[in-house]
Amino acid sequence: MAVEISSKIVGYRVKAEQETPPPAPLADENPLTLRIASRPEGTLEAVSEKISYVGAEGRKKVYLLVSFMPVEGVLNGQRVIIERPVEFFFPSGQLSSEHQWITATMRSLSLAARGGYVTQAVADLRKVAWDKGLVRCGMNRWGKPMFHDSEVSAIAWSIQQILYRRGFLDIDGNQVPVEELVSRYAKRQASGHGWFPAEVEEEPGLESGAVEAIGGGADSKPSGEGKGPATVGNCPECRGELIMMDGCPTCYAGCGWSKCG
Repeated sequence: MAVEISSKIVGYRVKAEQETPPPAPLADENPLTLRIASRPEGTLEAVSEKISYVGAEGRKKVYLLVSFMPVEGVLNGQRVIIERPVEFFFPSGQLSSEHQWITATMRSLSLAARGGYVTQAVADLRKVAWDKGLVRCGMNRWGKPMFHDSEVSAIAWSIQQILYRRGFLDIDGNQVPVEELVSRYAKRQASGHGWFPAEVEEEPGLESGAVEAIGGGADSKPSGEGKGPATVGNCPECRGELIMMDGCPTCYAGCGWSKCG
C-alpha cells in the first residue's frame, strides 16, 4: 500500500525483519520403552526356530516364531531407530493340551514386548518350575547339556538365545543399551543387510566357533563345578549320561530310558 509523505524527510531507518526463533528441541522418547498399541498390519521380519528338549515324557519338538520391527524414538534430541521384538507366536496343536498354557504365555509375552519390558518378562519365565523334573534343552559353552526347571523355562531360555543372536540382548541375557541398539541398526542399514542378520560382536575369551549360553542354567559348568545335576552312569540303551530324577537313574541323552521303568 502506497503512503504519501507530506513533510520533509530528515532521516530514515531500515526496519529489521523479525527473526524466527529456533525450533524447540525434541523431547526424548526412548524407543526401547515406547509403547506400541498393537501389531502393525502387513509383513514383519521374523525368526522361526525349532526347539528340541527332553523331559520326563521323553523328547519333544516345538516351533516358535519371534517377529521384529523397527521402532522410532528420540534420543538426545535426535530421531533414532532401533529394532525390537514385538510378537511371539507358538503355533497351536503342538503335542499336548498343556501347550495351551504356553500359547497363552506367548500372547502375554507379546504384550510385554509391545509394552517395552520384554527382557524382564522373559527372565521371569526362566524362573517357572514344575514337579515333573528337570528339562534338558540346549548346550552351554563347554558342550554340556543345559537343564531347566520346566518346559516354560526351557522355551524362555530358547527365546533369550534368539534375542541374543539378533543383537537385542547381551551374552548374559541383559538388555543391550539403547545407544548400542541404534548403532547396530544403523550399521545394518548402511551395509544393505536390512534388519537381518544382527551383528553380535564376539565376546572376549570365547574360542572361535564357541557359543556362550545365556544365563548359565542349572548345568552351566563342567561336571564337578557349580550346582548342576551329577551323572550317575551311562545309559545301557544309548550310552548317554544318566542323572537322578525323582530318585531314579534316568537317561537325558534322548532315548528316555529309566531304571524304574
